[in-house]
Formats: sequence, C-alpha cells, structure tokens
Amino acid sequence: MVFFPLSKLTDSYSRPYGFCKADSGLYKKIFLGFLCTAYLAYFITACCLNFHRALGLVILTGLGIFILACTLIERKWGARILQILCLLILAGVILWLVFDLYQRREQLVSLCGFCTFIILFFASSKHHMAVSWRTVLWGLALQVLLGVFIFRTEPGFQAFQFFGNQIQIFLDYTIAGSSFVFGQKLIQESFAFLALPIIVFFSSVTSILYYLGIIQWVILKISRLLQFTMNTTTTESFSVAGNIFLGMVEALLLIRPYLPELTRSEIHAVMTGGFSTIAGSVLGAYISFGIDASSLITASVMAAPCALAVAKLAYPEVEESKSRKIESLKISCGEDQNILEAAGNGAAISVGLVANIAANLIAFLAILAFINAALAWLGEMIDIHGLSFQLICSYVLVPVAFLLGASWEDAPLVAELLGIKFFLNEFVAYQQLSAYKQKRLHGMPEWRNTTKQWISVRSEIIATFALCGFANLGSTGIMLGSLSTLVPERKSEFSSLVTRALLTGACVSLLNACVAGFLYVPRDEDTDCPAFLNTAALNVTSYFVYRCCTQLLARWIQGVQGSKNLTWLLSISKDFDKCY
Repeated sequence: MVFFPLSKLTDSYSRPYGFCKADSGLYKKIFLGFLCTAYLAYFITACCLNFHRALGLVILTGLGIFILACTLIERKWGARILQILCLLILAGVILWLVFDLYQRREQLVSLCGFCTFIILFFASSKHHMAVSWRTVLWGLALQVLLGVFIFRTEPGFQAFQFFGNQIQIFLDYTIAGSSFVFGQKLIQESFAFLALPIIVFFSSVTSILYYLGIIQWVILKISRLLQFTMNTTTTESFSVAGNIFLGMVEALLLIRPYLPELTRSEIHAVMTGGFSTIAGSVLGAYISFGIDASSLITASVMAAPCALAVAKLAYPEVEESKSRKIESLKISCGEDQNILEAAGNGAAISVGLVANIAANLIAFLAILAFINAALAWLGEMIDIHGLSFQLICSYVLVPVAFLLGASWEDAPLVAELLGIKFFLNEFVAYQQLSAYKQKRLHGMPEWRNTTKQWISVRSEIIATFALCGFANLGSTGIMLGSLSTLVPERKSEFSSLVTRALLTGACVSLLNACVAGFLYVPRDEDTDCPAFLNTAALNVTSYFVYRCCTQLLARWIQGVQGSKNLTWLLSISKDFDKCY
C-alpha cells in the first residue's frame, strides 16, 4: 500500500490560501471597483431616463461623496486642513449674510434676538473667565452654516424637502398595520389611532437600524465633526449627536459606561442636548399633525452644534475630562440577536412611550381646561372677560416671540405656543400650531372681529423651530429619573444641574428659531393671481385663494384712491368678482 504524505496534501491547500491572503487587498480593490462601476452605470442611466425622478438618488450620492471626501482629506492632510476649509467657507458666508441682511432689513429683528440670547447666557454663565470661545463660536457657526445651506441654497433646500417628503411617505405605511388592527373608520376619526401607531412603527424601524449599526455610524461621523471643530470631549459630542435621532433616555444609554466619570460641565452638556432636541419616534407623530417635516428635521440637525455651544457658554469646563480621544469610545449595538428580535423589541418598547404620551395628553389637556376655567371665573370677578392661560402667555412672552422674528400681529399667538410648550409639553403646542395651520390652509379669514385665527407662513416656520425640543417642566423628571437610575451615586449633582440645563435647552430652540427667522425666504409668494383665479376651483376655499383675493382687493382700493384709469380698474374688478 502506498501512503500519500500528509504534508504534501496540506501544502497543496495552503499555497492557494496563502496566495489569496497575500493578495486580499488587491481582490478587495477589484471588488470595490466593480461595485463603483456598476453603481455609476446605474446612476447615469437613472439620471438620463428621468432626472427629476432620480433627484433623491443624486442627493444621497452627493452626501456619500461629501463624507468620503472629508474622510480622505482628514487621513491625508489631517483635521487641520478641514478646519481651514471650514473657516474659509464661514468667512464667505458671513460676508454674504451682511449683504443679504442689508437688503432684507425686516429680518434684522431675528438677528438682534439671536445676539440678545447669547449675551444673556454669557451674563449668567457659571464661570465667565473659563468660556472657550472656540467651542462657542464654532458651534454657532456650524448652526448658521447648516441654516444657510438648507434655507438659501437650492441643493440644500431640495435635499431636506426630499428627506421630509420621503419620511412622510414612509410613515404613511403605518396605515397598513393600524387599519388592519383598528379599522379604517377609527383611523380617520381618532387622533389616538392615527398618530400614536406611527410611534410604534418608527420605534421598530429605529431599533432595526440600531441593531445593524447604521445609526451608530452616522452618530459617530457627526460627533467627529463636532469634536474636531469645537474641541469638545468624546462623550458629550457623541451623546448630543445621538439626540438628533434618539430620545433623551436612549442617548444616555449610548454613553452609559462613561457617565460615572463625566465632569459637571459634560453632564450639563449631555442634559442640554436631551432638552434641546426631539426623539425620532415622536417626530412621526408631529408630522402626522401636518407640521412641516423638513423644518422638523432641520431643527433637530441644527440643534446639535448649538446645544454644545450654548451649554459650554452657560457652564464652561473647568475640570480635566477623561474622554478626549474618540478612538477609545466603545459603541454598543444592543443586545438583540437578530433583525426580527430587534424589530419586535423596538415595537414592544414603544408601547410604554405611546401609553405615556396618551396619558400625558389626557392629563395636560384636562389640566389646561381646568386652569382656563378657573382663570375665567377669577377674571369675571373683576370684569376681565376671557382670561386664560394662553392669554397670559400671549402677553408675558410677546417680547420673546417678537425677538424670534414673528410679526407684531403674530407675536401673541407664537408667545401662547411657547408658554404651552414650556409649562405643559411640545406635543400639545404642536397640536395647537397644527390647528392654526389648518385654518390658514382652509382659507379662513385672518381676523375674526379682533381675534387672529392663524399666523403667517414665516411665523409658522419660526414657531416650528422654537417648539422643537423636550425643554419643558415635565421632562426634568424624566431626565433626573433616567440619570439617577443609571448612576445613583451622583443623584445630588444631577439635581443641582437640571434646572440650568432645562433653561439652556429651551434657549437652544429659541436660537434655532432666530436663525430660521433671519434666513427664511418665502418661495411661493410670486403667484400670478389672475391666472390662478381663472384655473382654481373657487367652490373650495384655500390659503392661496384667500391671499389672491386679499391682494386684488388691496390693489383695487389703491387704484381707486390713486385715481387709476377706468380700463385698469375694470380689469381688476373682473378678477376680483371671481372671489365672490
């Protein structure tokens, strides 16, 4: 019998394996090159067939190229070159803003409000001499740069409009599940069966993305940008970036191992990040109210750098942090074993959130009705009719609303929304804002006797930004309870910082509203009213019908007072007659 040597047999297998292992880098490059070529062919084909249809693909591709370019620049030349590029861009934007605000002087009110809030927070700073102005200025600069990109550039505006529309379409898939469980009639007639199931769906999807590591990857990229521009620490940057997508409690869990070692300034920054943003799960509920999706997304993104900047202005760092290197950060992907478990756990966790929101709405709306009834009764005793909590807020907070950029006529209603948000919660405030928006869209008269029924589009955008955050009195209990459970030995420290963090988080939302105020430019104000009235179905009122009829009436009155010629007045009268 002839035996084949085992060593020769193993050598015959090890040689190809060693060859493949030695050239694995080459094979990886070939594979990536093939994928890039295939995607490029697909991208070009999609754009050539229908560019408008492929707009979303163009936006996502551009975003991917931008992230890749930043990564390559940082690897080759270091973070310093990126800081220089950002400084050059910032200098150009500042010059552009100076000329732009000179032409739009009515928006200077919002800029004055922005500066006023910054000065007030510096005056109330915990350690005035320890303020890191690099952190503050870079944070505010990133906030304004994001605002300019989204509000004033066509690619930025279209990108966020696209994301908002896609989220709206995505959330509409909730109807498939909720209509099966509750029935179509209940969904159409009840808020609880329309808006609250969206939270379940969104929470399940978020849990899947968290299991796959997609959310962590995005958060890590954002936190790296915040850290090397603002010179903030790893944990506070990562937590604040996480608040863009996650709620207060979920963002705390991202940095759970590091909570015992955080400095007081870092704790304050983490709290501020939680108060100044909203969770992705409730984002869908606000969108279901009819609140502009792109404005909500924009507000959440802009709040991240602003939250860090204002937090470090209100409570500067005076201790030595133990988390400076982002490479040492350990990121968890959760405890789910597979994607199905992640989806199920996300849905199960949301049940408590849905019940909490429903219970809070019932309680707060009932309390508000009781307070209004009590105030009305007390007011009647001294001949003050119609006294209510909203009326008090509309007087007390009018200066704040006016500094945000709302017109003097709209300021009382915006002030009312601010009071509801801070003393009750943002859910009730967004519901009230939705009611004002629906009245405007349905073409109801702006004034009913002496009562204003809705606010302008610009004031709606400002209010959307000002309400976007968890900074209300009820959230302090959630924040304290969560942190005290995770790190019970530091409960007294958390209690001493939570009030300052609450006010700081509220200020972040107000600063966001100021940026929206001095950057917002209407994009649909140039309606050809005669052409619109000739084609519109005038049996149904709408905002555009109301606006065109109001404009034509103003022009007709101006023409009569100015003694215009008869032919011109007759042409205006023919168009104006269609309004009645």
